[in-house]
Amino acid sequence: MVRQEQLQQIGPVVWEIPPTARPDMRVPARIYASEELLEQILRDRSLEQLMNVATLPGIQQAAIVMPDVHEGYGFPIGGIAAMDLEEGIISPGGIGYDINCGVRLLTSELSLQEVQPRLEQLAKALYKAVPSGVGRGGPLKLSVRQLDRVLEYGVQWALQEGYAEEADVDFIESGGRIPEADADAVSREAKERGRDQLGTMGAGNHFVEVGYVDKLFDEAVARTLGLRLHQIVVLIHTGSRGLGHQVATDYIRTMLAALPRYGIRLPDRELACAPLSSPEGQRYFRAMCAAANFAWANRQLITWEIRQAWREVLGEAGGKLRVLYDVAHNIAKIEQHTVQGHMRRVLVHRKGATRAFPPGHPETPRVYREVGQPVLIPGSMGTASYVLVGAPGSMEQTFGSTCHGAGRQMSRHAAKRTVNPDRLRMELQQQGIVVQAGSVRGLVEEAPVAYKDVGAVVQVVHTAGIARMVARLRPVAVIKG
Repeated sequence: MVRQEQLQQIGPVVWEIPPTARPDMRVPARIYASEELLEQILRDRSLEQLMNVATLPGIQQAAIVMPDVHEGYGFPIGGIAAMDLEEGIISPGGIGYDINCGVRLLTSELSLQEVQPRLEQLAKALYKAVPSGVGRGGPLKLSVRQLDRVLEYGVQWALQEGYAEEADVDFIESGGRIPEADADAVSREAKERGRDQLGTMGAGNHFVEVGYVDKLFDEAVARTLGLRLHQIVVLIHTGSRGLGHQVATDYIRTMLAALPRYGIRLPDRELACAPLSSPEGQRYFRAMCAAANFAWANRQLITWEIRQAWREVLGEAGGKLRVLYDVAHNIAKIEQHTVQGHMRRVLVHRKGATRAFPPGHPETPRVYREVGQPVLIPGSMGTASYVLVGAPGSMEQTFGSTCHGAGRQMSRHAAKRTVNPDRLRMELQQQGIVVQAGSVRGLVEEAPVAYKDVGAVVQVVHTAGIARMVARLRPVAVIKG
């Protein structure tokens, strides 16, 4: 376990473990956290995992974690690592099993007061409309040929099939499609797992949440994003389901077998990787892009299902649900960044980390370009979520990245031992939150006590200048598997 005395404070909320701490480290390990959050972070192996990431071939500048960091598979969750395209590696552990797990925010034309009388009815309609639960399939059963089109075209496929509106595409990271995707790089087993899972939420920490804007930190930016006080919004949090999990499983096995061929020695086998330029690295990258496209299509199908339920309950008076933005937080992308004073293309691994491009960045939707790319930070069930925008410091410090959520401080197993399900339901009801959940176990595992304080997490990234707080959202209905 890493001890606090091994850390050097290099900024108000920035800490560093120098590369001299271990002979195999190539770059520093950098941590964004307040002193209070750092105390929580030091309780698990996440910083030891960060030091392991700092040993990987081709890593640039620093191995970085956000204040929501916690222990993961190989890489810590909340981690960022940029790799040289020629000498660097790609690692499934640096992306995660749920490839392109991400968040989408829909905004409505209604206020809390207007929706409140039908809230229970709306929650039930949403639970019925969006299939959830472990392994649960949805209404679409795709042929292999149809699935290949989803894998290669993402949200463009959904648009052609009538599940998306033209305006949706403009407000999704990468337009909901990475063109390097190759369906042939995805195994038959992965495709079989994904054939009936489009438009499904899954279980774990995935959810659909109805909330409202209860506080604005920057009214001018909020106005540009189309947010106002008391406005009803809908958050979607899910990813690539069983298909993405199988892609990760397949390529971890492939890369472990290939390690001796490339002379790569790892401090932890969970860091299984291959040179990005190698056949194994390239094939995994194309499969990962395909799984990312599947995840964007999945959140698009869920958006379509939510819109159907919204109309069913609220009718014409409900107005339209607009996509404010959709961000990935488990992905690796080739991007332009300044490295040691020179603009270079690097592969940025973000595992439990969100892209946070600042004002003026060409990949930000034109209507948001003056204020920065929206960043969506969900809290734990029953607590607040936040909307931020990327700030200039993200490009200077963190390869255009910020945090992705509250971050666990208690394992799922510990939460099941600690949390009383009946008391949790009662506490949520006392807060005025309607809950529709298929599993008591799933509810308990995601109890607020299992997570860090999301307000403290976003305050760190705001203070560091890598993202700016815009609005706080409060939940009124939670739909889970």
